[in-house]
Amino acid sequence: MTFLTITAYFIIPVYTILFAWGTNWFTLNFSILGSLADRKNLFLLWGIIVGTYFYYVLKRIIRTLPRNKKEKAFTTLALMLLALAVTTPYLPDTRPFHAVLHVVLSFAASISLLLSLFLVIWKLYCMNRTAYRLYFVSLLLITAVCAVLFFLTGIVSTALEIFFILSSTFLLRRLYGKVCSPGILWKYQKF
Repeated sequence: MTFLTITAYFIIPVYTILFAWGTNWFTLNFSILGSLADRKNLFLLWGIIVGTYFYYVLKRIIRTLPRNKKEKAFTTLALMLLALAVTTPYLPDTRPFHAVLHVVLSFAASISLLLSLFLVIWKLYCMNRTAYRLYFVSLLLITAVCAVLFFLTGIVSTALEIFFILSSTFLLRRLYGKVCSPGILWKYQKF
């Protein structure tokens, strides 16, 4: 079992759920939890782990794609926005500007990551519909469930964040295994 697999199936899920443990997943979100004194450093560490995982895995997959500048740009943008978001305090009572900035950065990071995933999976799907149909449908389902969770609570809740992070992590790990297996890489690099 590789470190990437351990990170995807153990470290990220366990850390993400433990970070939100003991809180209301439908009325709070990671921004509020990350602003609590006892969870501030945990939030920063969570951002580093998740950001590094997504960036590394997407970068490896994107290298196999032709004409991949958009995918690279959205992946890099998502990482930079996440880094800015987790380091910008969410303290609406004492620092309202920083709180608004944090919300905008967090939302933009998530949208950039989602766009990157769509661009990558769409390109793979167009190259081989049979092999990547399940990945494309899975990403559509992840997006739909996130939309339902948003409309149920009216906010970007902890439940939505946990679902998005975990489902995207698992999807990306499976996609990485398919795209970056030795036989596939040799095939792409041969041309």
